[in-house]
Amino acid sequence: MTSTKKQYVRAFDGFKVLRLPYKQGKDMCKFSMYFFLPDVKDGLPSLLEKIGSESKFIERHLPYQEVKVGDFLITKFKINSDFEAFAVLKGLGLVLPFSCDDGLTEMVESNVRVNFYVSSIFHKSFIELNEEGTKAVAVSVVHGRGTSCSWGIADKLDFVADHPFLFVIREDTMGVVLFFGQVLNL
Repeated sequence: MTSTKKQYVRAFDGFKVLRLPYKQGKDMCKFSMYFFLPDVKDGLPSLLEKIGSESKFIERHLPYQEVKVGDFLITKFKINSDFEAFAVLKGLGLVLPFSCDDGLTEMVESNVRVNFYVSSIFHKSFIELNEEGTKAVAVSVVHGRGTSCSWGIADKLDFVADHPFLFVIREDTMGVVLFFGQVLNL
């Protein structure tokens, strides 16, 4: 994907950030896709270390001003991911919904006395970026005993993503990150 228009790009020490805002719908939500591109080809691990260790790193490193762009390239990519989240959430210390003694029984109205609790959680996501735009889908399925639910500023900056980079899809009004991933094989 290439462009000759002004873009939301900002250079920082060791990396650049590009913002591609999505077309706004009728609600108040504002979605954007961000690309965090290290200056050096093998710089993604240290950038990820910074992101993981500095509080509010993403919020403090977003471009808010359009600038002229020199060389501009983002490669097309497609990513599929899925995992069983049950063990991960328990490992993070989440206990209540997984307990057959307490679980979710008090939250569910039923004529029959049944202990409701979460027995598994599965998450699947898909992201594709090409010349036409972005497709992004995420689904988490929670299976419970007795029930189941689905919820689904420079003069000119170059931005050439020809080496590993990080991407984030974010709702900008509330600052909620919806997707977070990395592209390694170009």
